Amino acid sequence: MTRVAVIGNGGFGTAMALLLLENQFEVTIWGHDEDTIDRVREERVNRRYLPGVLLPPGLKFTHHQGEAVEDAALVVIAVPTAWLRETLENFRGMLPRRAALVSLVKGIEPKTLLRPSQVIREIFPRRSVAVISGPSHAEEVARRVPSSVVAAGTSRDFTRRLQKAFGTPHFRVYSNPDPIGVELGGALKNVIAIAAGLVDGLGYGDNTKAALVTRGIVEMRRLAMRMGAKGSTFFGLAGIGDLITTSFSEHGRNRAVGIGLASGKSLQEVLASFAGVSEGVNTARSVVTLARRHNVEMPICTEVHAILFEGKKPEDALRTLMMRTSKSEDL
Repeated sequence: MTRVAVIGNGGFGTAMALLLLENQFEVTIWGHDEDTIDRVREERVNRRYLPGVLLPPGLKFTHHQGEAVEDAALVVIAVPTAWLRETLENFRGMLPRRAALVSLVKGIEPKTLLRPSQVIREIFPRRSVAVISGPSHAEEVARRVPSSVVAAGTSRDFTRRLQKAFGTPHFRVYSNPDPIGVELGGALKNVIAIAAGLVDGLGYGDNTKAALVTRGIVEMRRLAMRMGAKGSTFFGLAGIGDLITTSFSEHGRNRAVGIGLASGKSLQEVLASFAGVSEGVNTARSVVTLARRHNVEMPICTEVHAILFEGKKPEDALRTLMMRTSKSEDL
């Protein structure tokens, strides 16, 4: 039986581990907190990140790095971007020689502005690395709600292996030759999702939100293409598909940030109110910097940044967007 290590015991990493287990892989999930791992192992429920989902006895848990990756042919990385490099440094020199890596991480490293796969390659050079992204809330994947994602990498053989490894009758995996676009789609949509939550929190209607999402994908595509991505990727699952899900779903943490800010709460109050990480907050900083570096106009992301870090009121930000100079629709 092929061994797989999942680095990160959050909701999505756990949900993806369940898919691998269903496909007869031997799966071990690593988490950094010993008490949390012991509790999940004993109760067979990830109460903090995936409540209500019973975890089969065959799914293993450990907080020991070496035990997690021992003999693993595939290492699945599901760690928040802010802690990605620090976490993976602790695994340096431990991975089996032939282990391939797949990233589930949706963000941009704040200090370096690198994509997660670039961080992974810096720490583990000369490894096969691919990414999986798309509209796939952990709560639904774990409960076998039909879902579809994209696996992307430079090796077609590796992406085909990932399609087979993760694919089930309720989880369809497409391949895509554009890992840059797939990875940036998963990161940038989180910033637009915060804006979608602001729209909902302010009580605006369907017209407003439809315009926001439509113009949001244009911003995402515009920056990603300057960074080497293919524009067509953003009309697929890793682009508009993921953006729709995270902008409308009750599960979306980034949307919840926007709703909370629109209600008058501070960013600190909002982030303290739910488990897990809102990747869109840190990504908003990175996106504004990248937009300036690549000379790309991103008005929605710029206004989200102003609300998060400059004290701008949500209603004033929307007014700024609506009062911009009239122009041709640029797709």
